[in-house]
Amino acid sequence: MKYMERDNLMHGARAALNRDPEKRAWAEQYIKELIRPEHKELSDEEFETYWKYHKPEIMHERASEALAAFKSRKI
Repeated sequence: MKYMERDNLMHGARAALNRDPEKRAWAEQYIKELIRPEHKELSDEEFETYWKYHKPEIMHERASEALAAFKSRKI
């Protein structure tokens, strides 16, 4: 995927999440659970602090992934 297409997809996904608080909450929890295993060395409390400070950039980077997961989830 070209850089410009990826950038547009990411911004579109972020806009969709920002318009729907329920969808955004689901996406944040999904991404948080997805990245938790990448930080096994952190205690739960340390991870919560990490998440608090890095959530904006992580959500920015993974918004399209989360939106795709939201759309494909089993209801």
